Amino acid sequence: MSAPVRLSRTVHLISALWTLGLAVLIFLDVFGRSLYSQPIPGTKEIIQNSIVAITFLQLPLAIFSGSMLRTTVFADAVPAAVRRVLRTICYLLGAVLFASLVISTYEPLIEAYRIGEYEGEGALRVPVWPVRGLILVTSVFSLFAYVSMIYYDWSGQLIDESAVPGTERL
Repeated sequence: MSAPVRLSRTVHLISALWTLGLAVLIFLDVFGRSLYSQPIPGTKEIIQNSIVAITFLQLPLAIFSGSMLRTTVFADAVPAAVRRVLRTICYLLGAVLFASLVISTYEPLIEAYRIGEYEGEGALRVPVWPVRGLILVTSVFSLFAYVSMIYYDWSGQLIDESAVPGTERL
């Protein structure tokens, strides 16, 4: 298995653990509200920023494993060569999307860090720049994943039409 696929699996595991941590936080917040009329301060802000981060952390593995949204009705009706061209077009569109995210996220990340931008008031102020940085880094990784998939597809290294070599349908 290639290093990028291993890294994407590790990042996906981090996102799963992060999700578990959020579930515990939500449980404790509801428990605190119900029994003691005292919620955990900043729960809303933590969850609000975490959802975006978790989603972006899961993208590279979804790309490598062929789990991104696709419709097989049309693809199944055309020859293999046409499917390869359609996959390439989709990979290119995904690469353009993430390249656009990289370009559009860079300056707001720098500005958020420079001015100390945060979410929330009162008990907990959550800085915005770590989530924006995570979006930037995972967008670069996702762009790389799409370009890699084009290479794997055209070099004949795919195990099947929807997974990168060595993944055996993650």
